This record gives sequence, structure tokens and C-alpha cells, in this order.
Amino acid sequence: MNPLTHLDDDGRARMVDVGGKPVTRRVAIAEGRLDTTAEVVALVQGDALKKADVLPTARIAGIQAAKRTSELIPLAHIVPLDAVSIDFGFEASAVTIRATVSTTARTGIEMEALTAVAVAALTLHDMVKAVDPAAQTGGIRLVEKRGGKRGVWRADAAGEPTVGDAPSDGSAVSQGDEADAAGGRRAIVLVASTRAAAGEAPDTTGPAIVEWLRARGYGVPAPVVVADADIADAVRGAVAGSPTVLITTGGTGVNPGDRTPEATLAVLDQELPGVAEAIRAAGRAATPMAALSRARAGIAGRTIVVNLPGSRGGVADGLAVLADLLPHLVDQIAGGDHAPRADAAPRPVPHPAPHPTPHPAPHSIVPPTATVHAEGARDA
Repeated sequence: MNPLTHLDDDGRARMVDVGGKPVTRRVAIAEGRLDTTAEVVALVQGDALKKADVLPTARIAGIQAAKRTSELIPLAHIVPLDAVSIDFGFEASAVTIRATVSTTARTGIEMEALTAVAVAALTLHDMVKAVDPAAQTGGIRLVEKRGGKRGVWRADAAGEPTVGDAPSDGSAVSQGDEADAAGGRRAIVLVASTRAAAGEAPDTTGPAIVEWLRARGYGVPAPVVVADADIADAVRGAVAGSPTVLITTGGTGVNPGDRTPEATLAVLDQELPGVAEAIRAAGRAATPMAALSRARAGIAGRTIVVNLPGSRGGVADGLAVLADLLPHLVDQIAGGDHAPRADAAPRPVPHPAPHPTPHPAPHSIVPPTATVHAEGARDA
């Protein structure tokens, strides 16, 4: 039989029958770029082009393209999409595009992710061509896919053996985490800052978190900086890629534009209120303003999500708390047991006190039983 599955035995094109495949959770991530000039990059960041709303327009175009891939690629299946997110980054003379697409279906969605990047890049090209007709789109490639028969595939590890078949319940993420364990788990850092996203202020917190994670063996790309209004899409896209850890910084206060806690709560399966409160408590030791933080922490799928403040001091306080908690959290999510700590001293076993010799008590002293009951009522 012809090894190319899109051809039949006679070499004619066909749509592959995927009816016998199991339904699994699938994620595809693709990237591309628009190479232009430094001046154009500055105009895009500052939303100063004559064709306004450049990035929002390109983002919507990419999302629409992912939804219509089966109409553009003749042999692509019609796939129900769970989520599509488009994120942009900036280099000295380029705008980078990253699309994350997820579904729960019988076939993969690599083409949806690639199509989203391609159309988003072409839309950017259309928006800047008046000021830079020599701009070039390119570098479009699949970065990662998860789910289905091969479990996890990454472009940066394409020469390595693929992970085995994913379970039929769609929990391919666990296999990816096991594969990451040997070479360091993956993490993503999201920075919610409208000013930093527009190039009006430097990102001072994202790089610090990336460095901290890398020092602990995590594979972490450069921080993704988004405007506060875009944080919900960025969080959904990051979680869809199933990293081990997702740390956000910024957007946790009471300003009307601060939406990181809401974006986080929307993706969480379980909250970890104790973690968020411990980070707030650490911040309050330095400034009472830390009490105003609305940061969240929790579990989304198999990803640990933690919100940190947008200040360097707040990030330092939060990372100090996570230094003790994160290793245990990661171990627990991976199925670790509550093993006793080797360095923990044994707790002394209390011995019952001898019964005192009964003697009449003054009326002013509350009987011992009454004291116990009173404390119990108070504690309740």
C-alpha cells in the first residue's frame, strides 16, 4: 500500500478515514515571523500605523483562518476547535507570531495552527506594506503537537524517539511530562503589561522569573509580553500547550484594567488558595499594599498556574515562597506519594499526665471540664 496516507493504492488523492481513531485531547503549536525594519516594528508596537489596530486585526484573522482550514486545505478534516490563541513577540526587526490550537477529536490540528500563523502573518504584511513593501513573511513551522498516536512531538527534539501512544481518555499530557522529566520540565512566563507590550516601558519581571525557572532545570522560552486586555487569550493558549508550570506577572491589582486573576480562574480545575495567600503574606512583610493583590494559584489540567505581582519586589517575594512549594507541587501533580521528609525530626509522643489528687476547688475556679468545653466552643 502507498505509504503516503493521503493517496490511495492507485496514487489518487483521498481524505483519510479517521473514524476508527480514538478521541483524544490534541494541541498543536506553530510559529512564523514578519521580517521588516526596526522603524516598522516600533510603529506596530505603538499602534501608530495608518491602518490602526494592527495586532488585533492580525489576531482575529489568524483565529478565523484556523476555523476555516478545512475550506482552504482540500484534504484537511473538519475539526471542532476547543481554543485558538495568537500571540505576538517583537525582535529588533521582526514581529513573531505563535498560534496555539487545541481540540478533542480523532485527528490532529497541525494544519489549523500553521494556517493560523500564515494568515496572521499575511495580514500583518498587508497592514505594513505601505511603509515597507519589502517586508517578508516566513519561518512558518510546526513547533509542537500533543495527543494521538505519537503522544508528544517537538521540533527541537525531532531526532529523538517519539513518546508512546496516548491513552484513549485524552490525557497525553502526562506522557509529555514524563518525557520532560529526564531533560527538564517545561514552563511558560506571561507578562501582563499594556505599557511593556506597547514598547513604552521595559519588562523588568519576566526575565527574572525565566532565569529563576531555568536555574531549577525548567525549559523556558523568553517571556511572552501581552497587553492586559489580551491576558485571557494568552493564559488559555499557554495552558493549551500543557506546560508543567505557568507563571504570570502583573495585572493582579484593583485597577480596572487588571484582569489576570479572572483570566486565571477561567482555566483552573482546582484552586490552591493557600499558595496565593502565602505569596500575599510574604509581600505584606515588605509592604501593606500587598494585601490588595487578587492573585490566584491553582491547577489547570496538569499545569501549575501561579499569579505573581507586577513589581520586581513582589516577584522576588513570590519566588521565595515557590522555592519551597513548587518542587512538592510538581511531584504531587506527577503522582508522587506523601513520603516522609528524611530531614524531619521525629515528633515527640505526648505521655498522659498523672491524675492529680482530688481536692476541693474554690468556687472561683472553673472546673477543668468546663474549661475544655469552653475552648472547644470558642475554637469551633
